[in-house]
Amino acid sequence: ERIMSVVESEKRLGELVAEHPCYADVFERLGLDYCCGGKQTLDAACATRGLQIGSVLDQLHAREALDQTSAIDPAAMSMTELCDHIEQTHHAYLRAELPFLQQLLTKVVDRRKDVHPELVGVQRAFELLESELVPHMFKEERVLFPMIRQLERASDLPMFHCGSIGNPIGMMEMEHDTTSVAMGRMRQLTNGYVAPEDACTSFRTLYERLAHFEVDMRSHIHKENNVLFPRALARQAELSS
Repeated sequence: ERIMSVVESEKRLGELVAEHPCYADVFERLGLDYCCGGKQTLDAACATRGLQIGSVLDQLHAREALDQTSAIDPAAMSMTELCDHIEQTHHAYLRAELPFLQQLLTKVVDRRKDVHPELVGVQRAFELLESELVPHMFKEERVLFPMIRQLERASDLPMFHCGSIGNPIGMMEMEHDTTSVAMGRMRQLTNGYVAPEDACTSFRTLYERLAHFEVDMRSHIHKENNVLFPRALARQAELSS
């Protein structure tokens, strides 16, 4: 068990969540970024956050013991299945949730910005996110995901118009970084999505929905950055050899 703990501490956050999806819950609670920061080792991430590695490992193992077999395991899916899952789960959620959040945010900002001026900054960060996410999903669904599906079923390396699949993947990862920065800004301005004492029901609902939005986005980005994209690049390399 001790050897396993040492091995895990040297693994990257994204790799750990790819192998143990339930670890995401613990990383969320501890503020460890496993999506865009997924290339950090657990050891390094804990050192940066001032966390005791032994305590974190204990929490991870306890969470795994509670895990249900019904949990989604993206690593067990084919690339085509994972593309379908991302579109049908995360993209569908965003298409429904973004307009709702925009409407609720406008309502709360209009009513409470004089007392809580930080809401204006939250609105700006959210509008930046929304303006990036809509075309981002379109590019994935119309360009990148069809390329990945084609790679999976091909017996010879396909000739893509953009050359290597690494080019659109690199662009998507850069856009994920922009999303992560905007989410961090919202989290900072909202004090971790904790509504103030004088918050009305709409205000509290807004922060609850924004918190859930961030959790879903982290899971979404993780599945792409740390599972789908590395597998697509590996498949391209395999067909090139």
